[in-house]
Amino acid sequence: MNPLQKLHTWIDVRIGIDALLKKELTGYLLPRNINAWYSLGSILLAIFTIQVLTGILLLVYYVPDAEKAFQSVTFIMNQVPFGWLFRTCHAVGSNLMVLALFGHLLSVLFMGSYKSPRELNWLSGFILFNLVMGISLTGYLLPWSQLSFWATTVATNSVGVVPVIGEQLVEFLRGAKSVGPPTLSRFFVLHVVVIPAAIAGLIGIHLFLLKRTGISRPPFGLSDTRNAWRSEQYQYEDHPDGIPFFPNFALRDLSSILLYLALFSTVVFFLPNLFFPTQAFVPADPFQTPDRIKPEWYFLPNYQTLRILPSELLGLAVQGAAMTFLALLPFIDRGKERHPLKRPLFLTCCICGILTFIGLMIWGHYS
Repeated sequence: MNPLQKLHTWIDVRIGIDALLKKELTGYLLPRNINAWYSLGSILLAIFTIQVLTGILLLVYYVPDAEKAFQSVTFIMNQVPFGWLFRTCHAVGSNLMVLALFGHLLSVLFMGSYKSPRELNWLSGFILFNLVMGISLTGYLLPWSQLSFWATTVATNSVGVVPVIGEQLVEFLRGAKSVGPPTLSRFFVLHVVVIPAAIAGLIGIHLFLLKRTGISRPPFGLSDTRNAWRSEQYQYEDHPDGIPFFPNFALRDLSSILLYLALFSTVVFFLPNLFFPTQAFVPADPFQTPDRIKPEWYFLPNYQTLRILPSELLGLAVQGAAMTFLALLPFIDRGKERHPLKRPLFLTCCICGILTFIGLMIWGHYS
């Protein structure tokens, strides 16, 4: 027996590693008709890992000081070995993470995977979605460019229309009356400590819930597509006729992640400025308001909604109502049917919602 085998045996007799791997890999069965949309969760885990690693590397040189932040980012881009690569990967990764989250959200919606008993899975995923939007917003300010400064000014201004506590909310977010050094300090702490820790914790809760409820069977290719869950007692959704996670689905997950990395690399190496408009290369100047400052693409629908409605308060109320409805969807939609083509009202509302979102995004971009 060679040294590695001896080490393996030594560990196995103490914690039963072989039995654990068999149970969690080859013994863990997934629905036989599982599709590629289920790999979005693994892709998101890969993106989050890349974001953490590149973020740590950027922290080595970034200075969270209003007087030095822009210069430190310029130093990273121009003088630190591979600094441009780490920063571009971080910026591109944040945009693609939001895009993958949208895809994951839509796949859960269309396949009815939010229905009982997965209400908590949906809620934890919905909170994760909002945390990712929050970490993107706070990270946007850190380069301290004209774009980030004024986009943050516009974003934080919007909560000022909340009745009674609007002004206090704006000052709480900024740490002052206007965007300045205290805002940068707050957003830096939120971006590198508070929100990443919250995201990591919620990912753990989300995976725990997934393990306890089991993987939902896709409602495609089945004769009965209704939700079979009964509420009398806890029931794990197993798939005795399914496929093992390893190697079957693990290889499919790996293929999806490699496909994502190919797209990611294409943007990083061939379209590095796709998410960097001209104003992103100009240092912040609080006394010079640039023309046509717009938020990131995923905030454009919110931005345009506030512009086209008669008042910003109405715009915030509409968006708040839409988000509340989305968060509580598993408790509102109690129907048993899961196949999207057998839920015509749901399908129509979903398609109209997606088209409205895309339309507002395009309108906001060109307005």
